Amino acid sequence: MGALYASSGPFASSSTPQFHGLQFWVHQVNAKGGVFVKAYGKRIPVKLVAYDDQSKTSLAGTLYSQLITRDHVHLLASDFGSVLTSVAVPLAREHKTLLFDVTGTSAGFFTPDNPYVVLTSLPTSGVWPTTLANFVVAQHMRRVAILYSTNDFDGSQAKTLRTKLAAAGIHPVFDQGVPSGTSNYTVLIHQIMASKADSVFEFGYPNNDIAFLQGIMASGMHFPMVFTVFPGQLLKLMEKNVGPEGLAWTYTYPTPPLLVHKNINYGPTAGEFLKEYQQQNHREVNFLTIAGYNAGLIMQKTLETSTSLDPLAMRRAIAGFSGKLRTIDGMFRVNADGAQIGETLPVGQIQPMHGKLGMQIVFPSAVSTAKARYPAPKGL
Repeated sequence: MGALYASSGPFASSSTPQFHGLQFWVHQVNAKGGVFVKAYGKRIPVKLVAYDDQSKTSLAGTLYSQLITRDHVHLLASDFGSVLTSVAVPLAREHKTLLFDVTGTSAGFFTPDNPYVVLTSLPTSGVWPTTLANFVVAQHMRRVAILYSTNDFDGSQAKTLRTKLAAAGIHPVFDQGVPSGTSNYTVLIHQIMASKADSVFEFGYPNNDIAFLQGIMASGMHFPMVFTVFPGQLLKLMEKNVGPEGLAWTYTYPTPPLLVHKNINYGPTAGEFLKEYQQQNHREVNFLTIAGYNAGLIMQKTLETSTSLDPLAMRRAIAGFSGKLRTIDGMFRVNADGAQIGETLPVGQIQPMHGKLGMQIVFPSAVSTAKARYPAPKGL
């Protein structure tokens, strides 16, 4: 199987743990003699061929092509996120290779005429804010500010939130897109404050979230609610760069291992995974680690189930166990186009407790672990 990772550049902090999770899955299955391949009726060791794309889409395109045409991989796993996955989708389709899309959540990747892509570890990004919008309505927030990076991943979230809130009669008092490379949010933060927003939603990649939260801290301003995307996936990284006070009382999408799924019927529990991974690697586990590992589990189940290594046969096998598989990452369910629709994202708030930051699920009530503190207190 083939995969890419980024050891440098803007996506390295997310790509590297995702790749480590995939590597750990390879280590685990090979320790048992390999993955069982139903098409051959036996276990076969997994050979992982991986290249470093340095967070560059042009290089990623060349390397994906190399994996398909020179290395002749049977299965292809994409690098982190929609940007680095965007060049893999058309190549996999052109060469009729099944692409296991780990975290590239752009809805445009999944179309009825392309059966060569399956999203494994996150729902499409346009689905993410569904629960978030319901939370805004439930909290009676009226003056909403939306700031987003102008890429498919973040733009689709902004669009969904905007649409869902409009249906409830809520229209943003501030709504602006900025380039994905934005690193200074000072002017924008002052504009949001001038709009008298009671809730602020910033949709960006990790570097955007860090710069935005640092900007709020530097400005000395305070908002009743601040939401960013990546603290729920990369909490330690965000805390290191923003500081506990900058993250305290902010909101995000909680993901495993901060979000613990139950009734798992395939693969390890969260506790088992954390113990085994840290014993083997001595590295921190975050969501991207689990996302990469989960992609391995989906590939494993595919090989165990499919009677052929033909990509379309494997895709039919995936359709057969879709909606029946519960892993450390939640329910695996894809629609007819290969888009993930089983894993939903609740709303979490980072609440200080005993001098430390803790992730609490605050909505919906069926899975909540604490009540939301709104308006947000000042300081720790």
